[in-house]
Amino acid sequence: MKKLIFIVIVLVLTGCLGMPTQVQPVTNFELKKYLGKWYEIARLDHSFERGLNQVTAEYSLKEDGGVKVINRGFSLETNQWQEAEGKAYFVNGTDEGYLKVSFFGPFYGSYVIFELEENDYNYAFVSGPNNDYLWLLARTPTVSPEIINTFETQAAERGFDTSKLIYVAQK
Repeated sequence: MKKLIFIVIVLVLTGCLGMPTQVQPVTNFELKKYLGKWYEIARLDHSFERGLNQVTAEYSLKEDGGVKVINRGFSLETNQWQEAEGKAYFVNGTDEGYLKVSFFGPFYGSYVIFELEENDYNYAFVSGPNNDYLWLLARTPTVSPEIINTFETQAAERGFDTSKLIYVAQK
C-alpha cells in the first residue's frame, strides 16, 4: 500500500512534465542569452493568464543554478497589474531548451522551447506539457508578420489549435 501511495504522489508531482509528441526542444541552448525580459506576443488561453494584457516574462539566474521567473500582466477587469514569481530548472541538460517551471510549491509544468531565433534569441516558440499550452515570446513588444506566420504554421504542424490563439495587446 505504501508503494502505491508513493507511485501516486510521484505521478501527481510529475504529471505536468513531458511535451506534445510532435514537439522537440531546441538544442545548443544558451541560458545566458535567454535571460532577460520577454514580451508575450501570442498564447493559447488558460486560467492563470486569462484577461491579461501587456504580459511579460523576466528570467534571471538563481544562486542554485536555476532560473527565477517573474510573469507580469495588466488586468483590464481589475485595472491592476498582476505578478507571479516562479522558478525553473533544466529537465535533461543545460544545452536543451526543456525546463520545468513552478509557481505553486512542489508542482512543476513543462516549459519547452521548440523554436528559437538562433543569433540573438529575438523570439521563441514555447509549449507546455500538452497542446493546450503555447506561447510566442519576443524581445520586443511586436514582431513581423513573417514571424507570426512561421509561428502559426509550426504550431499547427505540431497539433496546436491556432484558431484559438490570443494576440496580446502590448500597448
